[in-house]
Amino acid sequence: MLSVPTILLIILIFIILVIKFNRNTIISLVKTLSDFRRRRMTWRSGCGCLNWNRINDVVVVPNIECFALPSPIPQWPPGDGFASGTINLGELEVREITKFEFVWGTDIKTRRKGVNFFKPVGIPDGYYCLGYYCQAAHNPLRGFVLVAKDLAKSDPPALIEPIDYSLVWCPDDWTEDNTHSHGYFWLPMAPDGYKALGFIVTNKPAKPSLEEIRCVRDDLTDSCEPHHMLYNTNSKVAEAAFRVWKMRPCNRGMHEKSVSVGTFFCSCIWSPGEDLNVSCLKNLNSCTQSMPNLDQIHALIKHYGPTTYFHPDEIYLPSSVSWFFENGALLYKKGESKGERIDPSGSNLPKGGRNDGEYWMDLPHDSTGEKIKEGNLESSKVYVHVKPALGGTFTDIAMWMFCPFNGPGCLKIGLMNYQLNKVGHHVGDWEHVTLRISNFTGELWSVYMSQHSGGVWVDPTNLEFIEGNKTIIYASRNGHANYPHPGDCLQGSANLRIGIRNTAAPSKYSLDSSKDYEIVAAEYLGDGVVNEPCWLQYMRKWGPTTVHDSRAEVTRILNRLPSPLRWTAQSVFNKLPNELYGEDGPTGPKEKCSWFGDEKC
Repeated sequence: MLSVPTILLIILIFIILVIKFNRNTIISLVKTLSDFRRRRMTWRSGCGCLNWNRINDVVVVPNIECFALPSPIPQWPPGDGFASGTINLGELEVREITKFEFVWGTDIKTRRKGVNFFKPVGIPDGYYCLGYYCQAAHNPLRGFVLVAKDLAKSDPPALIEPIDYSLVWCPDDWTEDNTHSHGYFWLPMAPDGYKALGFIVTNKPAKPSLEEIRCVRDDLTDSCEPHHMLYNTNSKVAEAAFRVWKMRPCNRGMHEKSVSVGTFFCSCIWSPGEDLNVSCLKNLNSCTQSMPNLDQIHALIKHYGPTTYFHPDEIYLPSSVSWFFENGALLYKKGESKGERIDPSGSNLPKGGRNDGEYWMDLPHDSTGEKIKEGNLESSKVYVHVKPALGGTFTDIAMWMFCPFNGPGCLKIGLMNYQLNKVGHHVGDWEHVTLRISNFTGELWSVYMSQHSGGVWVDPTNLEFIEGNKTIIYASRNGHANYPHPGDCLQGSANLRIGIRNTAAPSKYSLDSSKDYEIVAAEYLGDGVVNEPCWLQYMRKWGPTTVHDSRAEVTRILNRLPSPLRWTAQSVFNKLPNELYGEDGPTGPKEKCSWFGDEKC
């Protein structure tokens, strides 16, 4: 803010100029001064544009909070490659870098919409950078990128310098009001037979050194895809719209070899369906060498196992599978009217095959069945499946919880709530939480929470912790969908406030998975290490197909609404999956696509 004397001095100087020079001279002088101050050097590369306002730009480093788990990571039981700090991918050895130096950020004044870009630091001798890191500015700093070391020293080498850089983008509307420095995005130009795995970001117009990064030989890489947009310039000109995404391998699952590098993808010309100009790594070594052994698995569960809280008004609590069988669950076969009691171990269940509709489970149609619906919290436990993820660089610990019955849902339309009678009813309900553990350190990296037909990955920065590094999960009333915080979560349209209402809250009803668990599968450990229970081989439904028309109940409620609201609400509910309507009993854990594949989100 200029002081009053300064303003008066400027006015006086201007009056003198008016007296001494004519109007055209003054305009020319002002324009020359303005052009001098705002001089710019601009060149085009693809759709990117570089603006050079001041050579001596000072990078303003925002106040960045770093995240750490509440408690230190313990010393894990001894083993082979798990938590050793490095992972051998065959010709390459990789390390996880989690320390970064801020390079440039967008929208520093409005951090909610901005992103920050970081250079990995503390890279050990012999290892090389593969790309920089990016994340949302409003979140505490927490991420990783991999650095690589050439083990084979083969010809051609596994790692090589780029031959040049291509300027992908830089802001073309720079002013002192929207940022404090420039950002320049560089794609390494890989030699023939090599791929780039990430981008470099600088805050100066000069090209980075070719020694800054390495490209990887083609046969050691795999394809990747963008999966979450971090930043969008929202330019009115489509060709100038710059976007930044997180990246993940295209091929994911317990048998896949693709390895996430942790870098980002950016472009202003890419369209969905096109191949990316960057890749991920491939694990050509055994994916199991970096995985935890059985003792380490138990230690991980005891250290990280979450506690699930059920709603204080929950009627349909979980139980163990054996309790469900012992208390009267029946197995039905197509064409037969009478059900067969199931052995507590599930030994008389049909094994293998597929969900062909030939068999299903149901409850007795009497007071016994009503009692089973309530579950038995004292007997309940989580059933644990341990598997490799992202080419063996992570371990997924999937914890499955069984509830004998799924209760009715609640319809929300604006401010009105309609408790449903049948919609959501079905016998048998399987939900799960997956802990994703870094095999470099044994650190909890992310938690997946199943929510009806899908789910979400939640970063630890958005989790609640109850004891040390044990997280809290909130199960919704009646439906048992999992959420990181208590409150109301709407499945439908949050903007229109129309959908199925999921309500979660803490209570005295809880299940501690760090104590009440059973490991039912860990295929990578080999035969005989973990014996799978008989019921896990049952691939058919854990409940019958519902005979009533659940959607008719929703339609009756919608028909009471005014026409405009009715049509809007109907369009929202038409997009909801059938699972929410309870029209089919669920299949068991091993029949889910996430058993062998990645989580659905």
